[in-house]
Amino acid sequence: MKKKVLVFGVFMMALVLSACSGGFKADHNYSIEPFDFTNQNNESVALDDLKGEIWLAQFVFTTCTSVCPPMMSNMSELQEKLIEKDIKDYKIVSFSVDPEVDTPEKLGKYLEGFSVPDPSKWEMLTGYTMADINDLAVKSFKMPVIDDPNTDQVVHGSRFGLVNKEGKVVKLYPGYEDVPFDTIVSDMKALSKED
Repeated sequence: MKKKVLVFGVFMMALVLSACSGGFKADHNYSIEPFDFTNQNNESVALDDLKGEIWLAQFVFTTCTSVCPPMMSNMSELQEKLIEKDIKDYKIVSFSVDPEVDTPEKLGKYLEGFSVPDPSKWEMLTGYTMADINDLAVKSFKMPVIDDPNTDQVVHGSRFGLVNKEGKVVKLYPGYEDVPFDTIVSDMKALSKED
């Protein structure tokens, strides 16, 4: 009986210590295809520029009539929560899935429409083909990008992707509805402490 109690005690202590360590546990380890695109300020932003930083990725477009406005609002709210928790070292990267329409200027105005708390953290990217962005979304984030030939809309994934300092997608979260804000903030805080 004493042996069972001792084993149970050791197991419980290990469980408590692992819960208290606050370490980050990745769900995925997807490599991101190299890219070099243009942001809302007409500046070049490449995957290599983001190495060493934690970033959140999303796929949106300025004429979207469905999931994009809520996703942008959710990402803005998430940024407020990051500021509240004093998390400073991160980027938010929004890839346009309608690059022919979404010029840097349009993306800049689109971002302004959401009154984001700190626009300096946002990279609104364009300057590529539909084939390029479909390739990146599917291979790197396991999300589809499908141009609808009958409308001006694009079908695309609505998840937020968390990317670590090495440029690997480590988690995906709902970005449209039921966004786990506290989990994302907690994950980003834990990930930022890892070297």
